[in-house]
Amino acid sequence: MSKITRRKFIKISAAGTATLAMSGVILDSTPKIADWFDKTPAKESEVERTPTICDVCFWKCSAWVYKNKKGHIQKIIGNDLDPHSNGRLCPRGTGGVGMYNDNDRLKTPLIRVGEGDDATFKEATWDEALDLVVKKMNEVIEKYGPESIALFNHGSTAPHFEHLFNSFGSETTAEPAVAQCLGSRQAGYYATFGEGITTPEPVDFVNSKAIVLIGNHIGENMHNGLVQDFSHAVENGASIIVVDPRYSTAASKAKIWLPIKPSTDIALLLAWIHILIYEDLYDKNYVEKYTYGFEQLKSHVANFTPEWAAKITELDINLIKKAAYEMAKAAPAVAVHPGRHTAWYGDDTQRERASAILNALLGAWGRKGGFYLPEKINVPKYPLPHYPEPDWTWQDITKEKYRGAIAGVTNIIRDASLPDSDAKHKVKAWFVTATNILQSIPEREKTLKAIDNLEFLVVVDTMPADIVGYADIVLPECTYLERYDDLRASKHKIPTVALRMPAAEPKNETKPGWWIARELGIRLGLEKYYPWKDYEELLDWQLRQIGTSLEEMRKEGIKQFERKTPLYIPEGSEWYFPTATGKIELYSTWLANMGYDAMPKYKSHEDNPPGFYRLIYGRAPMHTFGRTINNPNLNDLMDENVLWVNPKVAKIHGLKNGQEVWLQNQDNITSDFPIKVRITERIRHDSVFMVHGFGQLNKKMYRAYGKGAADYKLLSKVELDDVTGGTGMRVNFVTILTEKPQKQEVES
Repeated sequence: MSKITRRKFIKISAAGTATLAMSGVILDSTPKIADWFDKTPAKESEVERTPTICDVCFWKCSAWVYKNKKGHIQKIIGNDLDPHSNGRLCPRGTGGVGMYNDNDRLKTPLIRVGEGDDATFKEATWDEALDLVVKKMNEVIEKYGPESIALFNHGSTAPHFEHLFNSFGSETTAEPAVAQCLGSRQAGYYATFGEGITTPEPVDFVNSKAIVLIGNHIGENMHNGLVQDFSHAVENGASIIVVDPRYSTAASKAKIWLPIKPSTDIALLLAWIHILIYEDLYDKNYVEKYTYGFEQLKSHVANFTPEWAAKITELDINLIKKAAYEMAKAAPAVAVHPGRHTAWYGDDTQRERASAILNALLGAWGRKGGFYLPEKINVPKYPLPHYPEPDWTWQDITKEKYRGAIAGVTNIIRDASLPDSDAKHKVKAWFVTATNILQSIPEREKTLKAIDNLEFLVVVDTMPADIVGYADIVLPECTYLERYDDLRASKHKIPTVALRMPAAEPKNETKPGWWIARELGIRLGLEKYYPWKDYEELLDWQLRQIGTSLEEMRKEGIKQFERKTPLYIPEGSEWYFPTATGKIELYSTWLANMGYDAMPKYKSHEDNPPGFYRLIYGRAPMHTFGRTINNPNLNDLMDENVLWVNPKVAKIHGLKNGQEVWLQNQDNITSDFPIKVRITERIRHDSVFMVHGFGQLNKKMYRAYGKGAADYKLLSKVELDDVTGGTGMRVNFVTILTEKPQKQEVES
């Protein structure tokens, strides 16, 4: 096949029928948002409601979709029985209907045709598109084996395609949520407690007397139930301690804000551990009964004094001590939150280890006000034949170097697709489902080079994200409001099962992910792995195994179950932790056996080059990454990002509030579009901050195109975590340009 280059992408996405197929609207005549909604008030007796699980973020709140008798969706509200939301949705959840009404949605299957500069997309039938996918898959399987086809996935669609891949013999799968987000968190806590952190995180904020947030932007990341619990903790007078170079929303509620020098967090954590141990402030009974390796830890942190940390972190030593005393005073009703996006500097597993050790010394794990013990209901899997055994998996190209990787690592699989890859197994084709990997995986140019080297690329998505422009075949998925998906059976204080069912028929020629995966499976001759005729049959079978039914769940939306285990560790009881020693491991035997440091150490990181500022990125409460930027409801709330700049920096560059600037990173990569300046004392002088997801490059998403700057374009440098291979991305620096740089190539 012909090689795709960035220049050819521009011509591909702008040529021929692609303009209509991928947009469906003419920009100058696009209807206003209000014109898409039926504004006629509906009487309660005329309203139909169906249960759903919100898919705007990973919190997956159970909700009700209301529509009138004409079938028009009018609102989405939370389900009162759901502990994820307590019946209240965040702005993103209530705005989810915008996904359904977005006219920029993908509408029909697309196939790349033509060569070189003449390449474009043509509209195709589902039979044409699926048959071509199967033909391409069989060709690659015949030449290289099924393992050489990789799946990059995310969200509710992922299980359908993971099942498909397992059925034909590939476990070469990965999702950005691991390597680019929480993989280091999971490894750090697994190394300490023998288990990772679940979603929602089992922090018992509602009963906490002290809460510690380290670079965690609660209230801006809008993790629904957790934000509510945090608000209750604030109302109840809990001591809030926030470690962040930025005065975030959470910091505004803090008793102690520590504006730490970026990249020095481990030094602060080690100093806190030192204070707790050497000033006899740790929970002695808890540590003696439940932990392993205390004496090794005590010796290890002997020199990590608050005086030592104060010099490294540039924090007031009195603040460091005061925060430690606040934690100790509140213990065990204290929670040092492990964070969510934890891929920062390349030593992230060890930073998470330090966080876990701190929680252990405070006696917080399994204690009221600290971490509760989450429980879930076990939903049986539909009986199926065993999957074929692959000759190799993601582990074979990862574990030799990153022995603590807990799942497929996106960047490692990407690198195995490069023409100069030295991986012992090569990846030759990609499926990308529900994730825009050109934004989520850093080192964008390397990703483009890998795409150039593929035999073929299939993209399954609801929107014309950047990655769609590089696909050979585009399969348009319907939104979560138009489909069934797997049951939600997450761990929480209360075990629950929640249902998502279609509130409306799929628009245009879109299809549910389960249908797309099943149709491909049938065409590949994998009928034995798809014995059910539709997803209703599968879900009903599962629900009947746990004492309910699809009919009942359609009426209730969610079902609660009684707990079978204690919510907290019973005081003084014997308790087994699933580690090698059966104890909380302050000294990690798991890490030591793999040749890693058994206890966290501080290592210094690169300082800012002269004239450059560390690029810090984050979230906004109305948006989830880049996937909601074009949502008509949510774009109305925030349609572009701004650059937080300290007044000292503004003075150096002669900046004014609202002024448009461009950013250039240490590798001379410049932002495609300008970003407006916000001058504020709420950011350190050595850093700048922007919300992630803006600066979209595809004109087919007309609300989002060119609005603000894209942080991901500037993340050209990474530090890989030694343990997991996760990508530390906060090692990039930018300088500020007040004049528009020379014209760059911009995908459009």
